[in-house]
Amino acid sequence: MKIKILVEGGSMKPGPALSQKLGPVGININQVIQKVNEVTKDFNGLKVPVELDVDVGTKEFKIEVFSPPVSELLKKELGIEKGSGIQKKLPVGNISIEQIISIAKSKFSNLLCKNMKSAVKTIVGSCTSLGILVENKPASEVEKEISEGIYDKEIQEEKTEVSPEKKESLNEYFLNVKNAAEKKLKLEEKTEEPKDTKGKGKK
Repeated sequence: MKIKILVEGGSMKPGPALSQKLGPVGININQVIQKVNEVTKDFNGLKVPVELDVDVGTKEFKIEVFSPPVSELLKKELGIEKGSGIQKKLPVGNISIEQIISIAKSKFSNLLCKNMKSAVKTIVGSCTSLGILVENKPASEVEKEISEGIYDKEIQEEKTEVSPEKKESLNEYFLNVKNAAEKKLKLEEKTEEPKDTKGKGKK
């Protein structure tokens, strides 16, 4: 019997959801937690898909660990907890093409992509939904640039190293964009407030 669960790498804990899945099988939950934490400790701080193959007769189980989702790898790479709820208005990070290539390499076998170029495009697509800039640009723009061959050299060489200077430059650009976006959002909120109060008055 196979049971799929999503766990926090190295820090799986007992809870109602876990008891619901494992209780009916009759295996030792604490034993499962201990073993899963052992095999996922390298993914500390990441959500990791795990599959338990349970022998219902003997109560023995095998654990298979899968690669974390792309979104989790992107968040870990940038040191952020979550994506942006308003992707087009407020970015949450700025990533280099080298970091994208690094993630594409680690996920390649799970991506169903025919080559590294399409894998890189897939990772950039995830940046769009999370609100992450790529090389100081909106991710959707970089997707087009990849198709046009602008990053072919980096992709072919599978470049994954980012110089400290480039990281600093990307971070600086991101902070400027983020500050400007936050100011704009505050202004929008202020201009919307009077309309709301008038509306309430009329009712």
